Amino acid sequence: MTAGKANDTVRDTVQDMARYIAGRAGGGAGAGRPILLAGPTASGKSALAVAVAQRVGGVVVNADALQVYANWRLLTARPGPEDLAAVPHALYGHIGQNQDYSVGHWLRDLAPLLEAGRQGSGPRPVIVGGTGLYMTVLTEGLTEIPMIPPAVRAESETLLAAGGLARMLDDLDLATRARIDTRNPMRVQRAWEVLRATGRGISEWQNRTGPALLPLADAAPFILDPGKAVLDDRILRRFDAMLAGGLLAEVAAQMPGWRQVMPSSRAIGSPELVAHLRGLMTLADAREAAIIATRQYAKRQRTWLRNQLSRWERLLPEQDRSDNPKH
Repeated sequence: MTAGKANDTVRDTVQDMARYIAGRAGGGAGAGRPILLAGPTASGKSALAVAVAQRVGGVVVNADALQVYANWRLLTARPGPEDLAAVPHALYGHIGQNQDYSVGHWLRDLAPLLEAGRQGSGPRPVIVGGTGLYMTVLTEGLTEIPMIPPAVRAESETLLAAGGLARMLDDLDLATRARIDTRNPMRVQRAWEVLRATGRGISEWQNRTGPALLPLADAAPFILDPGKAVLDDRILRRFDAMLAGGLLAEVAAQMPGWRQVMPSSRAIGSPELVAHLRGLMTLADAREAAIIATRQYAKRQRTWLRNQLSRWERLLPEQDRSDNPKH
């Protein structure tokens, strides 16, 4: 191990990092604080979560907003059969293609797992994912925003499908624009719907945050951050491995019910490969566009995690020796 800046820890192999996390989290197998593991896409956090869960007798719990959907296994890099056989997993692939699934739904699904871990009647949660909103709401509290009426949802989807993202952004109040990721269409659409349905900006609602389900002091939080060069290479290799593993067939199977405005259709690579299968792009162009979009997403994730989760301990892998780039 080599020391980095404050809150940074340099580690070498996955097992070395897993051993360090288990030691820092304390409690031994089956006990101790829940472990939180965030990181950008393709950082290797899923493989690390499995290694940690093996050491602490834990269950790997998904905190990725797209890995909840049953229709995407390869595209969202959900854990494969080997990982699923190694340790228990929860909240992966349990939501249908056409279903909405909010952070509130996720918290309600997560709560029994946390309680079972606290009571000792279930395995210790190792919560892993790249959806930063899930992690902040979990540790800082959820704003109870009213349900969005179907008419408003339909209006927003029609506007978004017609290329109205810029108009949505213009309609938002300044406080909301300063708080959300304005380059993320999902976040802009959500903020627009809240304003349209309630007459209040989402920032105003967020100022009424309730108590945290898992306060940060009661968890062991870590961020896995391999760095841009490693991520760029892993993203490329992972996407090519997906294609070789049958990704086109997975996308083709979704096309009869596929609509770009559905939450599940926002998986990176989905629009590009659908366009290819419809004859609108070559496979080479779709591949390149998907890899570029994934790298841009990873950059946004790294920036967000660095700025919003500054109290979390960052793990900086000294070398990337993995030949299997997982989510």
